[in-house]
Amino acid sequence: MCTDHSVVCKCGRRDASFNFKNELMPPEAIEALYCPECSRDMPVRPDAMLSDNGWVIHYDMEVAELYSGKLPASDKRNLSPELLFDEGYITWRGVYPGDHLDSAREREELATLAKINPKKYFDEMRSWAISRMTKLKDEGWRKASDG
Repeated sequence: MCTDHSVVCKCGRRDASFNFKNELMPPEAIEALYCPECSRDMPVRPDAMLSDNGWVIHYDMEVAELYSGKLPASDKRNLSPELLFDEGYITWRGVYPGDHLDSAREREELATLAKINPKKYFDEMRSWAISRMTKLKDEGWRKASDG
């Protein structure tokens, strides 16, 4: 189970929804969020921060360490911002901030086709998913570049 939490960036202009895989980490493990505007010229500390296409997540690694006992042994030993993000313990809801909303809207546009021509809907949905992930990978989103 993943729980969704929304976090407002430091400048207050934008927010992002996060998933917390199996609720192994608490929302308090996010110390701060910086959007591309408020992260401009900000140094990223690799020991506590992760940068993804201009967005910076500042993890509270002390809180993450306190909750690391719930993680698999190999993840406990390798606790880092990258692990928290890439393994889904504290990561975007979707591929990027706002992705869950954008992709739902895009899928909804295709949904009307399902009633009219199910085969074409399936083909269009597959094509949309592949081209969308290619576009997101080209834009530099970390989760789109995975595996």
